[in-house]
Amino acid sequence: MVSTRRQHYWNLRVVGIAVMFLVAIGLFVLGFTLRGNVDLLQHLGFPASVTGVSASKAANSQLQSDKRSLVASRLSEVETVLANESLDSYDIDDATTKLLDGFASAAKDPNLRYYTAERYRALLNSETQAFSGIGVLFAEKNGKAYAVDVFENSPAQLNDVRVGDVVVALDGDRSQKWSRAEVIAALNRDEGTSIVITWLRPDAQGKNEGHEFTTTLVCKKQQSPNVRTELHNDTGYIALTQLTATSSSLVRSAISELKEQGASAFVLDLRNNPGGYLSQALDIIGAFSKDAAALQIKTRFSTNAKSATGAALSDAPLTIIVNKNTASAAEVIASSLQESKRCIIVGQTSMGKGSVQITRELSFGGALRYTVAVYLTPKGREIDGRGVSPDVAVDNNGSEDFQKNYALETAHYRTQSK
Repeated sequence: MVSTRRQHYWNLRVVGIAVMFLVAIGLFVLGFTLRGNVDLLQHLGFPASVTGVSASKAANSQLQSDKRSLVASRLSEVETVLANESLDSYDIDDATTKLLDGFASAAKDPNLRYYTAERYRALLNSETQAFSGIGVLFAEKNGKAYAVDVFENSPAQLNDVRVGDVVVALDGDRSQKWSRAEVIAALNRDEGTSIVITWLRPDAQGKNEGHEFTTTLVCKKQQSPNVRTELHNDTGYIALTQLTATSSSLVRSAISELKEQGASAFVLDLRNNPGGYLSQALDIIGAFSKDAAALQIKTRFSTNAKSATGAALSDAPLTIIVNKNTASAAEVIASSLQESKRCIIVGQTSMGKGSVQITRELSFGGALRYTVAVYLTPKGREIDGRGVSPDVAVDNNGSEDFQKNYALETAHYRTQSK
């Protein structure tokens, strides 16, 4: 009997030590990554060395170290009590997941999250697989994916999915907040297979959270152009859906083609654009302005300026349309051209998602996603949490697109008065 108790005690201690080891590694990695490093700065295009920190930064570093030690001490105390007295046992992987999920929910970074090894593998696999979707363009806010555009005659539209609907669960799994990357990864399925998605439709009046509904959607390849163009009298209209790896070349081609058709002014529509590649944003800025400063990127250690790239194709009057779903790198385009007085912005204040996240693989499996930098306008104003304010506020009411009509009229008027 005594031997059995000793064995039980020993098993609990072994499990407890293993958990504490994982916790220590997790806390170390979390603390290290959130403090920044040279590899990260190189990844963002900054110099490959950091030559020391100020006394205030050193003091802050010590404070963070003290906090980590306190967390580890408290966890150790709880683990000791349970190991000595509790009859319960626990799974190490499950304990690690719940611990880091709790850590992320307590942090101030709304984009901080832990991916289990299984979920991280799914994210990595999605980068190499062909995409079959449901006809929804997803964006992300506060770590949650939502529909920023629903394609015409797609499975989603036919099931009444609307812009603004938030993903709550996939195939019944509501154990976490579903990020944009995870939703896209989950939709990488063979064409013809189905997926069950539970959505939350926010209350339009804001009196309550909204209501949930569930759809069963069949995945299939969706053909939706990233750039759409129109010519309205002497004004070329360019709608850019998102910033993919080819967006800059598509926009540049659109500018050239519209100029050949007689365009002497341009409207760039960035509504519902969730952002994407910053390099593409820099080149699109350069297509409209040869002198525009693009943005500043602020990390924990420094703030560095980025300039527009590529040759300018047009100095014709430019109007940009934004709305509350214009985000990230799309906001960089709008703010840069606005502050350089290259354009007039029409519409609504943009989302204010001006931050950069990276995902780092952890030594014990899974990965950590966290914010490493924020975007500033060329004059140093933060975009994150504030957005880009229009020069002329215009809302859409009903079926008529007042924002687009006003932008076209503004661009045409500027051409006549030039």
